Amino acid sequence: MSSNLIINKEFDVMIVEDEPILAMAMQLKLNKFGLNVRSIATSANQAILQAQNSYHDLAIIDINLNSEKTGIDVANYLWKNFNTPIIFLTSYYNDKILNKAMEAEPYAYLIKPCRNEELKVAINTVMHKHQYFFKNKDKLQTKDDKFVYLKENVKFNKTTSELYFDDKIVKLTKNEKKLFYILTKQAGKIVNFDTIFNFIWREDVYDLSKLRSLIYRLKNKLGFNPFDNLYEEGYRINVYKKDI
Repeated sequence: MSSNLIINKEFDVMIVEDEPILAMAMQLKLNKFGLNVRSIATSANQAILQAQNSYHDLAIIDINLNSEKTGIDVANYLWKNFNTPIIFLTSYYNDKILNKAMEAEPYAYLIKPCRNEELKVAINTVMHKHQYFFKNKDKLQTKDDKFVYLKENVKFNKTTSELYFDDKIVKLTKNEKKLFYILTKQAGKIVNFDTIFNFIWREDVYDLSKLRSLIYRLKNKLGFNPFDNLYEEGYRINVYKKDI
Protein backbone atom coordinates (compact mmCIF):
# COMPACT_ATOMS: atom_id res chain seq x y z
CA MET A 1 0.00 0.00 0.00
CA SER A 2 1.31 3.45 -0.90
CA SER A 3 2.64 5.59 1.91
CA ASN A 4 2.28 8.79 -0.15
CA LEU A 5 -1.00 9.77 1.43
CA ILE A 6 -2.12 13.35 1.71
CA ILE A 7 -2.69 14.38 5.31
CA ASN A 8 -3.28 17.98 6.37
CA LYS A 9 -0.41 18.45 8.80
CA GLU A 10 -2.17 21.32 10.55
CA PHE A 11 -4.67 18.90 12.09
CA ASP A 12 -4.77 18.94 15.88
CA VAL A 13 -5.54 15.50 17.29
CA MET A 14 -6.88 14.30 20.62
CA ILE A 15 -5.98 10.80 21.85
CA VAL A 16 -8.28 9.21 24.42
CA GLU A 17 -6.61 6.10 25.82
CA ASP A 18 -6.57 4.89 29.42
CA GLU A 19 -3.23 3.08 29.06
CA PRO A 20 -0.43 5.72 29.00
CA ILE A 21 2.04 3.48 27.14
CA LEU A 22 -0.45 2.89 24.32
CA ALA A 23 -1.29 6.59 24.24
CA MET A 24 2.39 7.48 23.87
CA ALA A 25 2.80 4.89 21.12
CA MET A 26 -0.13 6.41 19.24
CA GLN A 27 1.33 9.87 19.71
CA LEU A 28 4.63 8.73 18.17
CA LYS A 29 2.77 7.26 15.19
CA LEU A 30 0.86 10.47 14.58
CA ASN A 31 3.97 12.60 14.99
CA LYS A 32 5.69 10.47 12.35
CA PHE A 33 2.77 11.25 10.05
CA GLY A 34 3.49 14.92 10.67
CA LEU A 35 0.36 15.49 12.75
CA ASN A 36 0.17 17.45 15.99
CA VAL A 37 -1.15 15.67 19.08
CA ARG A 38 -2.74 18.48 21.02
CA SER A 39 -4.21 16.47 23.89
CA ILE A 40 -3.88 13.06 25.51
CA ALA A 41 -6.67 12.08 27.89
CA THR A 42 -6.62 8.94 30.00
CA SER A 43 -10.23 9.22 31.18
CA ALA A 44 -13.59 10.31 29.81
CA ASN A 45 -13.84 13.30 32.17
CA GLN A 46 -10.35 14.49 31.27
CA ALA A 47 -11.18 14.22 27.56
CA ILE A 48 -14.36 16.28 27.98
CA LEU A 49 -12.47 18.95 29.93
CA GLN A 50 -9.75 19.17 27.30
CA ALA A 51 -12.38 19.44 24.55
CA GLN A 52 -13.95 22.38 26.35
CA ASN A 53 -10.63 24.22 26.53
CA SER A 54 -9.00 23.37 23.19
CA TYR A 55 -10.03 22.89 19.58
CA HIS A 56 -9.40 19.47 17.98
CA ASP A 57 -9.74 18.53 14.31
CA LEU A 58 -9.87 14.80 15.09
CA ALA A 59 -10.25 12.49 18.09
CA ILE A 60 -8.88 8.94 18.22
CA ILE A 61 -10.73 7.21 21.03
CA ASP A 62 -10.38 3.83 22.73
CA ILE A 63 -13.89 2.55 23.47
CA ASN A 64 -13.00 0.78 26.72
CA LEU A 65 -11.66 3.29 29.26
CA ASN A 66 -12.10 1.04 32.32
CA SER A 67 -14.47 3.50 33.96
CA GLU A 68 -18.16 4.20 34.22
CA LYS A 69 -17.96 6.48 31.19
CA THR A 70 -16.74 4.89 27.98
CA GLY A 71 -15.08 6.18 24.85
CA ILE A 72 -18.54 6.12 23.29
CA ASP A 73 -19.72 8.66 25.88
CA VAL A 74 -16.75 10.87 25.01
CA ALA A 75 -17.43 10.55 21.28
CA ASN A 76 -21.09 11.47 21.73
CA TYR A 77 -20.10 14.59 23.66
CA LEU A 78 -17.44 15.66 21.13
CA TRP A 79 -19.71 15.16 18.15
CA LYS A 80 -22.81 16.81 19.61
CA ASN A 81 -20.97 19.81 21.04
CA PHE A 82 -18.05 20.37 18.66
CA ASN A 83 -18.70 18.24 15.55
CA THR A 84 -15.29 16.63 16.12
CA PRO A 85 -14.79 13.66 13.78
CA ILE A 86 -14.10 10.39 15.58
CA ILE A 87 -11.97 7.30 14.95
CA PHE A 88 -12.75 4.48 17.36
CA LEU A 89 -10.13 1.97 18.48
CA THR A 90 -10.97 -1.23 20.32
CA SER A 91 -9.38 -4.53 21.22
CA TYR A 92 -12.76 -6.22 21.25
CA TYR A 93 -15.21 -6.64 18.43
CA ASN A 94 -18.76 -7.87 18.60
CA ASP A 95 -22.10 -6.75 17.24
CA LYS A 96 -23.25 -5.26 20.55
CA ILE A 97 -20.19 -3.01 20.87
CA LEU A 98 -20.33 -2.09 17.19
CA ASN A 99 -24.02 -1.14 17.31
CA LYS A 100 -23.46 0.97 20.43
CA ALA A 101 -20.43 2.65 18.87
CA MET A 102 -22.33 3.50 15.68
CA GLU A 103 -24.76 5.61 17.73
CA ALA A 104 -21.90 8.08 18.23
CA GLU A 105 -21.60 8.46 14.44
CA PRO A 106 -17.87 7.70 14.13
CA TYR A 107 -16.15 8.12 10.79
CA ALA A 108 -13.95 5.05 11.26
CA TYR A 109 -13.64 1.98 13.50
CA LEU A 110 -10.29 0.19 13.85
CA ILE A 111 -9.37 -3.00 15.67
CA LYS A 112 -6.20 -2.97 17.79
CA PRO A 113 -3.45 -3.41 17.00
CA CYS A 114 -3.78 -1.49 13.73
CA ARG A 115 -0.98 -1.05 11.22
CA ASN A 116 0.41 2.39 10.39
CA GLU A 117 -0.96 2.29 6.86
CA GLU A 118 -4.44 1.42 8.13
CA LEU A 119 -4.34 4.38 10.48
CA LYS A 120 -3.10 6.71 7.75
CA VAL A 121 -5.87 5.63 5.39
CA ALA A 122 -8.46 6.02 8.14
CA ILE A 123 -7.31 9.56 8.95
CA ASN A 124 -7.32 10.62 5.31
CA THR A 125 -10.75 9.08 4.77
CA VAL A 126 -12.15 10.64 7.94
CA MET A 127 -11.03 14.16 7.12
CA HIS A 128 -12.17 13.90 3.50
CA LYS A 129 -15.63 12.73 4.60
CA HIS A 130 -15.81 15.37 7.31
CA GLN A 131 -14.94 18.23 4.98
CA TYR A 132 -17.37 16.92 2.35
CA PHE A 133 -20.12 16.60 4.96
CA PHE A 134 -19.79 20.17 6.15
CA LYS A 135 -19.44 21.50 2.62
CA ASN A 136 -22.86 20.06 1.85
CA LYS A 137 -24.29 20.80 5.28
CA ASP A 138 -23.41 24.42 4.68
CA LYS A 139 -25.76 24.49 1.68
CA LEU A 140 -28.65 23.25 3.81
CA GLN A 141 -28.28 25.72 6.66
CA THR A 142 -30.21 28.98 6.77
CA LYS A 143 -28.32 32.26 6.87
CA ASP A 144 -29.24 32.79 10.49
CA ASP A 145 -27.76 29.39 11.36
CA LYS A 146 -24.53 29.97 9.50
CA PHE A 147 -23.63 33.59 10.07
CA VAL A 148 -22.83 35.90 12.94
CA TYR A 149 -23.17 39.51 11.79
CA LEU A 150 -20.65 42.00 13.10
CA LYS A 151 -22.08 44.82 10.97
CA GLU A 152 -24.77 44.90 8.33
CA ASN A 153 -22.12 44.20 5.68
CA VAL A 154 -19.69 42.12 7.80
CA LYS A 155 -20.45 38.52 8.74
CA PHE A 156 -18.60 35.42 9.93
CA ASN A 157 -19.55 31.97 8.66
CA LYS A 158 -19.42 29.61 11.64
CA THR A 159 -19.39 26.53 9.42
CA THR A 160 -16.50 27.46 7.13
CA SER A 161 -14.70 29.93 9.47
CA GLU A 162 -14.72 32.57 6.74
CA LEU A 163 -15.21 36.30 7.28
CA TYR A 164 -17.10 38.32 4.66
CA PHE A 165 -16.92 42.07 4.10
CA ASP A 166 -19.46 43.27 1.50
CA ASP A 167 -19.87 39.60 0.53
CA LYS A 168 -16.16 39.30 -0.27
CA ILE A 169 -13.97 36.92 1.75
CA VAL A 170 -11.47 38.61 4.04
CA LYS A 171 -8.18 36.71 4.19
CA LEU A 172 -7.56 35.59 7.77
CA THR A 173 -4.62 33.86 9.38
CA LYS A 174 -5.16 30.58 11.22
CA ASN A 175 -5.03 32.34 14.59
CA GLU A 176 -7.45 35.03 13.42
CA LYS A 177 -9.90 32.33 12.34
CA LYS A 178 -9.53 30.61 15.70
CA LEU A 179 -10.26 33.85 17.54
CA PHE A 180 -13.44 34.46 15.54
CA TYR A 181 -14.45 30.82 15.96
CA ILE A 182 -14.14 30.74 19.76
CA LEU A 183 -15.88 34.10 20.20
CA THR A 184 -18.73 33.48 17.74
CA LYS A 185 -19.36 30.04 19.16
CA GLN A 186 -20.90 31.90 22.12
CA ALA A 187 -21.70 35.11 20.28
CA GLY A 188 -22.49 37.99 22.60
CA LYS A 189 -21.17 36.17 25.67
CA ILE A 190 -17.88 36.71 27.50
CA VAL A 191 -15.15 34.14 26.80
CA ASN A 192 -12.45 34.20 29.48
CA PHE A 193 -8.79 34.86 28.68
CA ASP A 194 -7.66 31.36 29.67
CA THR A 195 -10.08 29.69 27.25
CA ILE A 196 -9.18 31.99 24.35
CA PHE A 197 -5.43 31.71 24.87
CA ASN A 198 -5.44 27.92 25.31
CA PHE A 199 -7.62 27.51 22.23
CA ILE A 200 -5.41 29.63 19.97
CA TRP A 201 -1.87 29.05 21.25
CA ARG A 202 -2.18 25.74 23.14
CA GLU A 203 -0.54 27.24 26.21
CA ASP A 204 -1.89 26.99 29.74
CA VAL A 205 -0.54 30.35 30.94
CA TYR A 206 -1.78 33.23 28.83
CA ASP A 207 0.20 36.23 27.66
CA LEU A 208 -2.24 39.10 27.21
CA SER A 209 0.20 40.99 24.99
CA LYS A 210 -0.05 38.26 22.32
CA LEU A 211 -3.84 38.35 22.43
CA ARG A 212 -3.97 42.14 22.33
CA SER A 213 -1.57 42.15 19.38
CA LEU A 214 -3.82 39.71 17.51
CA ILE A 215 -6.90 41.84 18.23
CA TYR A 216 -5.05 45.02 17.21
CA ARG A 217 -4.11 43.52 13.83
CA LEU A 218 -7.71 42.43 13.24
CA LYS A 219 -9.07 45.89 14.14
CA ASN A 220 -6.69 47.44 11.59
CA LYS A 221 -7.60 44.85 8.97
CA LEU A 222 -11.35 45.43 9.41
CA GLY A 223 -11.30 49.16 10.03
CA PHE A 224 -13.45 48.82 13.15
CA ASN A 225 -13.38 47.03 16.50
CA PRO A 226 -15.85 44.12 16.83
CA PHE A 227 -14.44 43.06 20.22
CA ASP A 228 -15.26 44.13 23.76
CA ASN A 229 -12.51 43.74 26.37
CA LEU A 230 -14.15 43.08 29.74
CA TYR A 231 -11.58 43.99 32.36
CA GLU A 232 -10.14 40.91 34.13
CA GLU A 233 -12.83 38.70 32.56
CA GLY A 234 -12.24 38.14 28.87
CA TYR A 235 -13.42 39.21 25.42
CA ARG A 236 -16.84 39.33 23.84
CA ILE A 237 -17.69 39.80 20.17
CA ASN A 238 -20.20 42.51 19.35
CA VAL A 239 -23.13 41.09 17.43
CA TYR A 240 -25.06 43.23 14.97
CA LYS A 241 -28.79 42.60 15.22
CA LYS A 242 -30.48 42.72 11.86
CA ASP A 243 -33.91 44.30 11.59
CA ILE A 244 -36.58 41.69 10.91
